[in-house]
Amino acid sequence: MSASAKPLKPPRNGSSKRRRTMPVTNTNTNNLTLISRRNFLRASVTAAGGLLLALYLDSPSAAQEKGQPPSKPNAYPPDAFIEIRPDGKIVIQVNRLEFGQGVQTALPMILADEMDADWTQVVAELAPAADVYKDPLFGMQMVGGSGSIAHSFQQYRELGARARALLVAAAAARWRITPEQCRTEQSVIYGPSGQSARYAELAGEAARGTVPASVRLKNPSDFRLVGKRVKRLDSGPKCDGSLKFGLDLSLTNMKVAVVAHPPVFGAKVKSFDDKEARAVEGVRDVFEIPVARGGTGVAIVADKFWPAKQGRERLKIEWDSAGVERADSSQLSMKYRELARTTGNVAVARGDAQAVERIAASRRLVAEYEFPYLAHAAMEPLNTMVRFDGDRAEVWVGSQFQTGDQAAIAEVLRLKPEQVTFHTEMAGGGFGRRATPDSHVQRETAEIARRMRAVPVKLVWTREDDVRGGYYRPMHLHRVEVGIGVDGLPAAWRHVIVGQSIIADTPFAMMMKDNIDPTTVEGVNDTHYDIPNFHVSAHHPKVNVPVLWWRSVGHTHTAFVME
Repeated sequence: MSASAKPLKPPRNGSSKRRRTMPVTNTNTNNLTLISRRNFLRASVTAAGGLLLALYLDSPSAAQEKGQPPSKPNAYPPDAFIEIRPDGKIVIQVNRLEFGQGVQTALPMILADEMDADWTQVVAELAPAADVYKDPLFGMQMVGGSGSIAHSFQQYRELGARARALLVAAAAARWRITPEQCRTEQSVIYGPSGQSARYAELAGEAARGTVPASVRLKNPSDFRLVGKRVKRLDSGPKCDGSLKFGLDLSLTNMKVAVVAHPPVFGAKVKSFDDKEARAVEGVRDVFEIPVARGGTGVAIVADKFWPAKQGRERLKIEWDSAGVERADSSQLSMKYRELARTTGNVAVARGDAQAVERIAASRRLVAEYEFPYLAHAAMEPLNTMVRFDGDRAEVWVGSQFQTGDQAAIAEVLRLKPEQVTFHTEMAGGGFGRRATPDSHVQRETAEIARRMRAVPVKLVWTREDDVRGGYYRPMHLHRVEVGIGVDGLPAAWRHVIVGQSIIADTPFAMMMKDNIDPTTVEGVNDTHYDIPNFHVSAHHPKVNVPVLWWRSVGHTHTAFVME
């Protein structure tokens, strides 16, 4: 592709700033993960003549023995992270869910800054589920733990720098000069003799180049976007209503489903009468499906949401809750108070655990703090759409755990994860609610889609479903005994926390140590207060209420108690 006939005028501020050369480094930290990786890139040409750039992350199995040959690398899509289109648009794939935290702007900013891309031409897209988009540190595609920027900052910088290097090499070859004689700004490359070419013009040539083994990363003082006030890419569409969330998605012949869930977690349908439900205009099918915690429910599938909801209200269901615990908040409160007066599994034992008892009663403080179950109540109700075609499936969902949700849907449909095309949709908030280790909403949708073959089915959990449906921030009770020293500062502190574990019996149970869920005691066991005699323990009672992390997790209750 030839250069523009009319050369572009170089910017007024003249010469380019020097960059320091940095070798390509592994973005993982070995002491934080057991999975080792090799990072490399591959460039390719799109059918339209643009540049596609992919970052490959080859992850040997975590169970691989030392000395054994490495596992076969996975095949990743060639258009993984960057696409330079002929019209000048630069499409950057975001390997996370965007649900208000701003990652759809922040990660493209990092990449575009290193690439010297024209920010007005940058388009961000949420990446589908794929191995190449897994978190470089966690080893799964997800959002959580405030790790998006911390884990992908280096990754996206290197991607931007590599793309720039390929484009500069293409320009240098065209003009028969060295890359060092070129400079870049706003998606344009300038040569020493007035030459100029837009990135889009060079994309085809750049795609045929060799990705360099080392790249030049900017000195942070030269950042043009990072650390600067930049307009969010999604703010305009959100304000004018054009941005579509998962709940807004509509496909040809799509059906909408709701589920009647048991009134007690884990209960089952004993019998149901669907005659009146089926009489509602637009209702297409009514049938029983498995739901979370070993229970069953009744799915109602209709042409639209309203008839599905009306049909559910007309169902007559007899539930079987035999052998299922009926959790009661008042009874739990009494039980928790009793447990709080005993020592649990010890999280911290510093100094003398009995020191508080030797301090005069007049200088002792005893306090109990109780925190109720809390629903997340995100702005957009939970939803998932699945179309099952027998040997393949397609999914649309605002997911915090793409890797886990894709695998769960595949399991229900008896497919392999790679047979499930998984689209990440914009989500209206989450606060942890869209990061469920058991993928219960996605599993329900897959069960319904399995029966409604070749028809896109969108399952909607209404606001009422979500508030009644569990997966709450756990109920907690803290008992704190503090002894004040002669200097007026805490000399002894004995602290017992009672609350369900969020991670026990999940894939994250490996994080537990000495039978203590770290998300329960965080903010207490790692306090910055210097207390000489400090003792913290925790009880994790088993309760028939599904619980889940809530934004800031343990700090939602521990911060208040500590302060």
